Amino acid sequence: MDELSKLTPTAWALIGAAVAVGFGLSMAWRWYRQYRARKALRAAVTAGSVEHLTDMLVPDGMGGSYHVDYLLLGMRGVVVIDLRDVKGNIFGGDQMAEWTVMDGPRRHTFTNPQSALYDRIAAVKAVAGEVPVEGRIVFTRRGKFPKGLPKWTVMLDDLKSEFAAAEFEAPAESAASFREGWQRLQEALKPSYMVDMR
Repeated sequence: MDELSKLTPTAWALIGAAVAVGFGLSMAWRWYRQYRARKALRAAVTAGSVEHLTDMLVPDGMGGSYHVDYLLLGMRGVVVIDLRDVKGNIFGGDQMAEWTVMDGPRRHTFTNPQSALYDRIAAVKAVAGEVPVEGRIVFTRRGKFPKGLPKWTVMLDDLKSEFAAAEFEAPAESAASFREGWQRLQEALKPSYMVDMR
């Protein structure tokens, strides 16, 4: 304590500055790591697409809208992505109202996301016209499905192979139709305020 009382105001100022710089560097490093993780996640989700939109509101036809995490334009049309970052073992099925997550001693449930995905697909189809529209519920590698994946559910690492960019050459008229539908989507959508993990 005696030694501390001998410190000059300049020494205290230097100590304070060093603590502030250390704290600032720590926060900058944390932000940079999160930024890199978000960028890698976006790259993984959009790898098989020609173009993509992120965090958009799709009109539901009744004055409201649905939040969509990702819309991908690919060789098969438009893909609606519902991205889930759930940690633990996930137990879900097509007929289950709720899916269960077990993460060590912790257990919680969430609403089966399939019906919400169907609503989003229908809303996108209503805007995109004749363009084929599919949807997938994509889980990051923090989650596991020990009993198998429910319908329309895919793990992030398998998404690119399911929607490979060069799986076939679309006929010119299909490509033009896809572009027209995609343009209609871009004009009808608004940025979402419900930004989640990106």
